[in-house]
Amino acid sequence: MSFAERYGPWAVVAGASEGTGRAFARKIASNGVPCILIARREGPLAALAEEIRAESGLVCATAAIDLASPGAPDQIIAAVGDREVGLFVSNAGADTNGARFLERDINVWLDHVRLNVITTMSCCHHFGKLMRARRKGGLLLVNSGACYGGATFMAAYSASKAFVLNFGESLWTELRPHGVEVLNLVLGRTDTPAFRALLAEKGLPVPSGLASPDDVAEVGLARLPQGPTHNWGLADDVAGYAPSAASVRRARILAIDASTKQVFGDK
Repeated sequence: MSFAERYGPWAVVAGASEGTGRAFARKIASNGVPCILIARREGPLAALAEEIRAESGLVCATAAIDLASPGAPDQIIAAVGDREVGLFVSNAGADTNGARFLERDINVWLDHVRLNVITTMSCCHHFGKLMRARRKGGLLLVNSGACYGGATFMAAYSASKAFVLNFGESLWTELRPHGVEVLNLVLGRTDTPAFRALLAEKGLPVPSGLASPDDVAEVGLARLPQGPTHNWGLADDVAGYAPSAASVRRARILAIDASTKQVFGDK
């Protein structure tokens, strides 16, 4: 199947206003699939939709939604309406706090969990069920190397990203027999406005070797059929900064999947 046949006729990009989300939307549109662009600010979404229209001739829809709000999943579903979605990209979820856990009000972290966990899980449940019925589609979860362990300044962030890692890998085993692809795209430091703003706030220089958002989008979409995990900058069989190589994780997940079926059955 072509890209549009596999992932069309519509894609949803959550967190599309800038950085990697913006790059994903443009790359998806260049492959012939219009997007429903979702983020908190309407202005950048409208500008991106116009840019995509000028580049590809495709007309994208936009919806200004706070993805950390309790009502975000219902608002996303309402914004999609009766459009058939073949690709869901969960791109929002950066931690702009850069603070120790006890230095912020608990509601800051609860919003973060809603953003990374509740909204992501709810959208995957809704769109994944429809994709399973059609026996095609993709769920692409943009993740962070923080998913592999905790650290100072990252208690809620690393914990929520660890949830996304295990959640996505589990969905991969459940949905692959039904033709639905799932990928955790685990990123390192990436050149996004949010990351630059955090560095500026801390008075730190921009480091060299940052990943390009355009490269992230291209690699993420290319790796989606391989699932369930791709570690940015590493070959499939190299562990690098991760505890284990993507190929090792894949084999381990398949082994655990076979074991669980001995307990729960295969229905």
